[in-house]
Amino acid sequence: MSISVSTSSESSSKKPLLGVNIDHVATLRQARGVSYPSPLAAALLCEKAGADGITIHLREDRRHIQDADVYEMAGQLSTRMNLEMAATDEMLAIACEVKPFWVCLVPEKRAELTTEGGLDVAGQVTSLKEYVHKLQASNIKVSLFIDPDDKQIAAAIECGADAVELHTGAYAEAGLANDTDAQLAELKRIEQAVATAQSIDDKLLINAGHGLTCDNVNAIAKIDGIYELNIGHALIADAVFVGLESAVTMMKEAMHK
Repeated sequence: MSISVSTSSESSSKKPLLGVNIDHVATLRQARGVSYPSPLAAALLCEKAGADGITIHLREDRRHIQDADVYEMAGQLSTRMNLEMAATDEMLAIACEVKPFWVCLVPEKRAELTTEGGLDVAGQVTSLKEYVHKLQASNIKVSLFIDPDDKQIAAAIECGADAVELHTGAYAEAGLANDTDAQLAELKRIEQAVATAQSIDDKLLINAGHGLTCDNVNAIAKIDGIYELNIGHALIADAVFVGLESAVTMMKEAMHK
């Protein structure tokens, strides 16, 4: 069943950007410990197909993206690098040397398959505020990956973040379970979070991502105020069947239909 929300005529003309996460190209490479497929080559193909930015997550355990990938892409991307990372001293040093356009701070657990929820910004405002400021001092814009929760939004703004990325995982999981009521409730929750963020700080950029597919992305893309969607797993999965450039094109079409 199609899920939708009301949007203003003005917002309908503001199409959100697409950031493509290419971590799972590196996952495939690391499965064999060889040099292919190349995450950089994938990133360049995504840019050619119309991606507005490239997202990579340098995890503590280096399960997919490696340090060399980060440095290599930093010099060759023509769009914007969005470096997802945990708020650790090691990652801070790497980011300040590489200077990606964006850093998105995310929670990280070694045992998780993928990021399981948003960062608890409200529980660590003092330390995160200092961390955000250090990144910004190196001319890096900072986003915080958070659940669509008013408390976390207010805390992210208090930390001085340039953007938040709202975690859409619960919305996506409800759709996979064919629970339309739960999916609609999560959609309304995300819509309310966007409205809350705009009411507190109208300069804050609002991104969203996690679990988004060609089947569920349109309703999120139509929410007034969404700046960018970061999508990885579903897009790379589609690429297995249609090719990477076509997968990017399909996702943008699904976002903007």
